[in-house]
Amino acid sequence: MIDIQTVKTRPAAVRVLTLSSGRVNALDVELLNELTEALRELERSGGEALVVTGAEQVFCAGVDLNRVLQGGADYTDRLVPALSDAFDAMFSYPGPTVAAINGGAIAGGCVLACACDRRLISPEAQIGATEVHVGVWFPVAALEVMRYACGDHAEEVLLGGRVYRGAEAVASRLAHRVVDRGLSEAAVAEASSLGEIPPDAYQQTKAQLRGPTLARMRNSGDIDTKVRQMWGTDRTRERIAAFLERLRQR
Repeated sequence: MIDIQTVKTRPAAVRVLTLSSGRVNALDVELLNELTEALRELERSGGEALVVTGAEQVFCAGVDLNRVLQGGADYTDRLVPALSDAFDAMFSYPGPTVAAINGGAIAGGCVLACACDRRLISPEAQIGATEVHVGVWFPVAALEVMRYACGDHAEEVLLGGRVYRGAEAVASRLAHRVVDRGLSEAAVAEASSLGEIPPDAYQQTKAQLRGPTLARMRNSGDIDTKVRQMWGTDRTRERIAAFLERLRQR
């Protein structure tokens, strides 16, 4: 479900990590655990420049809500920590990370993209943190990633729960620039350019910049316990079922 390829560029190679899971690359416990382990292994092997993208025409449509309905509280007790671990692993990855947002990056997919250092988006791709419309809470890690990425626009993005395209996505800091053609190539070139910076300088600067946010993410026990409990309630499953039904009727 996670495919990692090496693209040879000068002066250094770029790793390309592709999410490939079902039709929309939805996040379930298994994919999240695989993603976390892949990122930690890349980190252990030196933290090379990394491009993150999705298979087919979707970056990532967020959490697999059908699995939540099927699995109940036993499943969500594993899902919420798995989400936090994956967002932490992406946000704290020491080397340069570039998201190539080739299609929808919704909810958890938006958070995953925003955990990257740079975000390039195709003109037709939608991106947005839509959790409030589903009726679920953000794990602390997700909220902190979005706060870091969007800055002064975080409240608008998170409480509004809408999706953005193109210039609007850039204005809201969900993306850095729109790429009309050759998104993958542009993302690799961006990662390669960042990879030219001496790794120790890049990694230390990144660690200092993100240190306070990571500290809040990793000191989230009481809040995330409440989040996990909320995800497992009958009321939440009712909200998710109603949301999915609205999607089917569109």
